[in-house]
Amino acid sequence: MPCEVNTRFVILYGSQKGQAQSIAEGIAVEAEDHGLVAELSCLNQSEKYNLEKEKAPVVFIVSTTGDGEPPDNALQFVKGIKKKTLSTDHYKHLCYALLALGDTNYANFCNCGKTIERRLQALGAKQFYVTGYADDGVGLEVVVDPWLEGLWKAIKGALSKMASDKVDPLKGPVGDSPKQDPDSLLPDVELNLLSLNDHQNYTHKDGGAPHVPLAASLTCSLPPLSQSSLNVPALPPPYLHVSLQDVDSREQTVGHLNNENVHEVPIERAIQLTTGDLVKTSLLLELDTSAYPTMTYLPGDSFDVFCPNRATEVEDMLCRLGLQDKKHHQVHVSLNKDTKKKGAQVPSYIPPSISLLYLLTWCLEIRTVPKKAFLRALVEHTGDTVQRRRLQELCSKQGATEYNQYVRDPGLSILEVLTAFPSCSPPLCLLIEHLPKLQPRPYSAASSCLKHPGKLHFVFNVVEFSACSGRPVGRRGLCTGWLFDLINPGKPKCSGSHALPKIHVSLRPKCSFRLPSDLSVPFVMVGPGTGVAPFIGFLQQREKERQDNPEAVFGETWLFFGCRYRDRDYLFREELEGFVTSGVLDHLKVSFSRDELEMEGNEVTTSVARPRYVQHNLLLHRQQITEILLKKNGCLYVCGDAKNMAKDVNDTLIEIIKTQLQVDQLEAMKTLAGLREEKRYLQDIWG
Repeated sequence: MPCEVNTRFVILYGSQKGQAQSIAEGIAVEAEDHGLVAELSCLNQSEKYNLEKEKAPVVFIVSTTGDGEPPDNALQFVKGIKKKTLSTDHYKHLCYALLALGDTNYANFCNCGKTIERRLQALGAKQFYVTGYADDGVGLEVVVDPWLEGLWKAIKGALSKMASDKVDPLKGPVGDSPKQDPDSLLPDVELNLLSLNDHQNYTHKDGGAPHVPLAASLTCSLPPLSQSSLNVPALPPPYLHVSLQDVDSREQTVGHLNNENVHEVPIERAIQLTTGDLVKTSLLLELDTSAYPTMTYLPGDSFDVFCPNRATEVEDMLCRLGLQDKKHHQVHVSLNKDTKKKGAQVPSYIPPSISLLYLLTWCLEIRTVPKKAFLRALVEHTGDTVQRRRLQELCSKQGATEYNQYVRDPGLSILEVLTAFPSCSPPLCLLIEHLPKLQPRPYSAASSCLKHPGKLHFVFNVVEFSACSGRPVGRRGLCTGWLFDLINPGKPKCSGSHALPKIHVSLRPKCSFRLPSDLSVPFVMVGPGTGVAPFIGFLQQREKERQDNPEAVFGETWLFFGCRYRDRDYLFREELEGFVTSGVLDHLKVSFSRDELEMEGNEVTTSVARPRYVQHNLLLHRQQITEILLKKNGCLYVCGDAKNMAKDVNDTLIEIIKTQLQVDQLEAMKTLAGLREEKRYLQDIWG
């Protein structure tokens, strides 16, 4: 007797910046094409799902944020499943699949997904489809696309098995048979799980230098792609209705910045820390926080700066949409009653009764790199057939390499894409549906409240994006460019007649990147470039602690700093050397990557073996580093670039442990992982 197969399954997502949510929503939409019914919920919407009683297959789509932390909307779920009071058969009835999003440029790759899977299995849940680990460092689609292709067969297989288990009384539910091989539930699907080292082979199969046709560009392709049949993603269903009302909204307040945790503070001082050419422009800003006595922080803490989109780009976008004469009209956003989008809702970051100008200035990230789903939606609003075809190529499976090369890797914004495709005229609702929230930019505090009460210092490099195909003229980073223009370095500041510029800031949640509570614990700091910022706060704090506790025993302190040139970008040189003189900093080790000359005493000499980068100096002092970390229970702090420096430092630490302890690679990695778990190897890194 044939069994009746259920068509229902559940999708749960945890997303910080919208990528996991977008993938989950795409699955929910596509489910109908496969004859399935998807129930979509965010992990924090516990009233909408009940895993304790769920019998249908469950698909998890989760990202990782910060130092391997769950997204904000998955935090409570993760805490819940980590409770030690749960029994080992708590989820024995549950079958699941999981797609984890992460970035190998950061520590704890896909840690949230791995944590959820580890706990699900420990609580008896069974996997019905192989887990995907997508790496944003090389392109999420490298793993996401094949994972999604195989998902539908896996879901149908799991549903069929559940139905047959119900019909056959001799067979128990999924996972009840002690002889059952867990892998028997997994479909035969091949995932392209690439590491960073594999990526070059994925892009260039011949293993040689990339072959870029002279005529190929963002807007033009060559055979074979231009002659290929294309697998284009499904069109995302529209779900918002947007109208503009002729009501002047010029006098409105900054809605989402009127938050008790967001403070408007003046910039009291701005100092350029670098000089000359061939180096990045580094600036130190001092904020006056004295008007907010509760706005206290500790060295190692970070805070958010709320910046607007660039005014010229907002005007360009208004012109591109043909709405420049309506920029002061009120925007009304509501759900499209006929939408087929599962779980559709009006974005929570769009306040009511705002002007179109405010929407594009403060709410939407118009600098964001458009995802393939956005490009697919743009196809429907492109008149020129050649341009339509090119957009289809860029969002297709066959055009993945060119999407990375011409859109993702150079970081093209939606405005730059629209400029390159002039016949594309999307409606405003499409932008609101696809553009994410304009996120504040995080910065590390470069000061201590003990030394600078009522002040908050931070340091940044002015980010520069070079010209490329699709970007005829280079541009500055959004927040760093805004701050640079705001303070106008080099121009004399007039006190009295002109008010100091103000910015909106908010302290970020407390972190673990803190000085040891025990003053006698030694610690090592590694911070090249602006990565030295939190360590200035560390040392200022330690200086005051030494003054207040003259009889206390203090652990030794090391700082490994690096820059290009001794006389151009040696940040905080005088202050650091002052810390050494006063005994606050025991060892200052500086490396210069571009200087050809070294100072020895009063003589200038050429040093062939000089350390060029911080990891080289770490190797030179490997014995002391090992003693501090493994014999004196000291701490190591790393701050700075995630893509290169942090990886190189991590590899160097593994090498140091291998050679000093005479152990193999795996044992050295375990030792370093142990330091992480003990919160004695801490990172504050960024991409």
